[in-house]
Parts: sequence; C-alpha cells; structure tokens
Amino acid sequence: MQGAARTDTELISSMMQKITLLEQKIEEQAQEIQLKDMRIAELEEKMKALQKGEDAPGSSTAEELEIRCLQLQTQVWEMEQFLNDYGLIWVGDRHEQLEDLESLEDEEELPARSLWKPGEAVVSKHQIDFDLILENVKDLNALAGEGVSQIEHTPGGARLRQPEPLPLTLYQNGMVMFDGPFRPYEDPSAQQCLQDIIDGFFPSELQMRYPDGIPLQVTDRRDVVFQERDLPGSFPGHGQVVGRSKSSEVQETSEIPGPKVSLEQFLDKLSQPLKHGEAIGVRGSARAAQQGSGGVRSSKEILVETPRLSALERVKTAEEAEASAPDICTLRIKSESGEQTYIVKMLFTETIGDLRQYLAHTRGGGSDSYEIISTFPQRVYTDNSRSLQECGLIPNASLLLRRRDPS
Repeated sequence: MQGAARTDTELISSMMQKITLLEQKIEEQAQEIQLKDMRIAELEEKMKALQKGEDAPGSSTAEELEIRCLQLQTQVWEMEQFLNDYGLIWVGDRHEQLEDLESLEDEEELPARSLWKPGEAVVSKHQIDFDLILENVKDLNALAGEGVSQIEHTPGGARLRQPEPLPLTLYQNGMVMFDGPFRPYEDPSAQQCLQDIIDGFFPSELQMRYPDGIPLQVTDRRDVVFQERDLPGSFPGHGQVVGRSKSSEVQETSEIPGPKVSLEQFLDKLSQPLKHGEAIGVRGSARAAQQGSGGVRSSKEILVETPRLSALERVKTAEEAEASAPDICTLRIKSESGEQTYIVKMLFTETIGDLRQYLAHTRGGGSDSYEIISTFPQRVYTDNSRSLQECGLIPNASLLLRRRDPS
C-alpha cells in the first residue's frame, strides 16, 4: 500500500510540474503574441500613411524629390530662354557652385544624392594630360597622311599637294581650333574634342567637314593663359603674389593665333570688278557686313558659304545680277553666345533644313543642339521641310540660335 501511495504522489507531483511549465510557456507566448500584434498595428498605420501620402513632417519621398528636380530644371530652362531672347548667356562659376552643392549634400546627407546626379564633366581642367594629347596627335597625323602628297585635280590637269594641317592651339585655360573662337576647357565641346583625342580618335566635330581625317598642327602654349576680355570694373594692373618671383609669372594673351586676312583680300576673293570699274553688288553687301555704320570693321560677322553665294560670285554682268537678285533671301543669324553673327544668302524655296546644313558646315558639329528662333514675333522654326518663303523669312530676316533644352 505504501508503495502504491508513493507512486501516486510522485505522479501527481510530476503532473503539477508539467502543468506549471505549460502555464509559464502559455503566458510567454501570450506576451509575444501581444507584442507582435502591436508591431503589426504600427506597420499597418505606416502603410496607410504612405498610401495616403501623409508622411512624417520634415522627410522627403523620392517622388517629391523628382518633382522638385523637374521644377528646378524647368525654371532654369525658362531663365535661359529669357536671357537668349536678349542675346545674353549665363556663365557663372560652375566649379564653385558644384563644390558648394556637394558639400551641402555631405553635411545634410540628402537622399537625393542617390536619386539624381548631374552629368559629370568628361575632362577636368586639372586632369588634362597634354603630353598624351601631343603623342596621340602624332599617331592621328600619321593615319591622316601627314607629309604624303595627294593628287589634286585642276582645270588644266592634276598636281600633287600635301594636305594643309588644321591649327590647334592649347592654352593653360582653354583651346583654339581654326581661327577661333577661344573655348575654355569647361566648355562641353572642348571637353568632347580633347576626350576624342585622348581616346585615339579624330574630334567628332570635324567628321562632317573632314570624313577621312585631317592632320592637326598643335601649338603647345600650356604656360600661357588666354584672356578673353576685360570685365567692367576689373583691376587694370598686374597682380602680385607674396613669395613668387617675377620669373615665375604666368604669361597672358588675348590674340587668336592664325594668319590675318585684310578686308580687301577678302573682297578680292569674293568677286571681280566689272569692265566699267564698278564692283558687283555682293562686294558692297560683304563690305557693309564687315564694317559698321561708322566704317569700323567688325570681326564677329561670318559669311556662310552657300550655293547661292557661289552663283553670285560667278555673275559676270549687272543684268544677270539684277535678274537673279529677286529670289535671294539674306539672313542674319546670331549665335547662342551672341559673339558671332552668320550672314546666309539662300533662295526663297530653300528650307529650314538646308539652313541647318549650311550652319553645320560652317560651325562644325551637329545641327540638333540648337533651335532657330525669331524675337519679333517670337517663333521657333522646328519644321525642317518648310521653305523660307512659307516661314515668312523673305526677303531679309534676323534670327537667333538658342541651345536646345535636353529634356
């Protein structure tokens, strides 16, 4: 009997211990379930707030940042449009602005840094390897046939002629190709040109004019700073730096390299005088384009080569000039920077697309990077198939070139 009673007591004690453990486990699971329910409720509230767009104050979502970025880009584009309407262009100090923006993003840890970044420069002024450029130019000149005579057909037969090299001058702060204009290294076209040479290719902006390549005559003036023009109110003297000797001063120049052609030489190439000693009308218009009302020569106007201009050069009599004059349209087109004015003579029936081809042949590069506009009335000419007569640009018109909005 005692053995049976002891067995029942042990059994009851074991059952009580198991029940106690089960109760503790149930209590722990109940607490865990309660915490999970609270976490689920919090997540559901946050999900509803995100769906309704009611985010916590002070934080920005990706959508808000993209909208803000588009607003700023639209505002900048409208400001550039406004400046271009008056022949102005915004220059600013791009390097300092970019450094200020980067430091601001680093301090505030803006999430926009991982969402939107402006395009980085292809070539930085501090990363230009002049020695590599000069070495690659030698290889490119060998491919273009430098020093090798080529057959040139003439009216009386043929002759051997070596290709004339294209002048390229490298300064400390920019470059000059052909006879100008000066392009600083921060300019995208200058960056692309140097990047093509560094990569071992001819500059892409010369592809349309020289599809087979052309030798480059590089003038290394990396120790000279090209000074474009004096800003209003700038200090007229030379600055001095403490601790620098006079022998280490950086040279400066403002003269574009290349041969200078006089006005009379240009007019002699343009046409020949008539028997009675009177010049053809195109010489008078070219002289008026090269000189101002006071007789001062202007170096900013460029006469664009067109088939109509070539036909005028071949005119022999005044009667032929008068017969061909009524269908000629003269366009004065100001560049994006306002520093050049292109004078184009075309037929009434020629199109906006023909005008773009003439400008591309003279300027180099593509014809889709700019828009052709008129200020009074303000109008953008985008249809390349429309003729000048349909656009109302006859017999004379003044136009502007404006950078095309990348968006």
